[in-house]
Amino acid sequence: MPDTPPPRTPIIDAQDFAAQTSAIVGSIGRVIDGKPDAVRSALVCLLAEGHLLIEDVPGVGKTMLARALAASVDATVRRIQFTPDLLPGDVTGVSVYNPVDREFEFKRGAVFANIVIADEINRSSPKTQSALLEAMEEGQVTVDGSTHLLPDPFLVVATQNPLEMEGTYALPEAQRDRFMMRISMGYPDPAAEVEMLRQRDTVNPLASVTAVADAASITALIAWARSVHVAPAVEEYTVALAQATRVDPSLHLGASPRATLQLIRAAKVWAALDGRDFVIPDDVTALLIPVLAHRLLPARGAHRAGAQPVEAALRQIAERVRVPVAARS
Repeated sequence: MPDTPPPRTPIIDAQDFAAQTSAIVGSIGRVIDGKPDAVRSALVCLLAEGHLLIEDVPGVGKTMLARALAASVDATVRRIQFTPDLLPGDVTGVSVYNPVDREFEFKRGAVFANIVIADEINRSSPKTQSALLEAMEEGQVTVDGSTHLLPDPFLVVATQNPLEMEGTYALPEAQRDRFMMRISMGYPDPAAEVEMLRQRDTVNPLASVTAVADAASITALIAWARSVHVAPAVEEYTVALAQATRVDPSLHLGASPRATLQLIRAAKVWAALDGRDFVIPDDVTALLIPVLAHRLLPARGAHRAGAQPVEAALRQIAERVRVPVAARS
């Protein structure tokens, strides 16, 4: 298990948090039209120190959302185009022999950045996908026995096409479990699509995006979100939801303890974005599907119950697990 990071002390107040997060949302919204839920989810992952997986059909703005988030933050950004011939060393880095010094020196890979855009991650082989496992969980990479720390903050925004698309590989369970949230962009509504045609005929909206935050301010926002209070009753409620997924007969694989921890971290940011310094049960249930669904596996034959058996199981679990009444104390 990785060492526990030192606690961050908030250096901003609620007003600063609201102003800075609103600026980031507004900046991304200049590029992503009519998708406030997707924009909010991306911000939640950034401030909860998680990673975001955007899954949808081609052409609906998955990469555009990732690039808009990166452009809104003045931090190091690297993009990795995952292809079948991409090698693990291209991601993490390799040791190269220096004939002058007669020593091997480490050449950093594309993962060494504050924000890493892993575009079409499921078009590379599982071997290359696994190169991100250590980085996403521990904030470091180990090459040839030497460990190299990644920048802080560190966020992976990955896009992938559905498995029904040609040339895709399924993400391993361990890889999916490292993503805090999985979201879908969905098709825009008619009005937003017409507006897109008018605005983007001759102008690239990304060209007008300027950074409204830097790595230091993001670290301060993360510290504020971490200070949000979670009552013991809400913690017990979150654990009860996770436990229910592990015994549900319609699910073959339930939520991991990592999933429970990330659900709480995401709920803290969700509450802070709503202007509260405490988490309520509604924050947890609002995030139940985006945080847990991609980690779970349906039991054999469960697909007969519907097209999305995992989401249906989570909704049923949310209905039957008792919600705490006095959750703030």
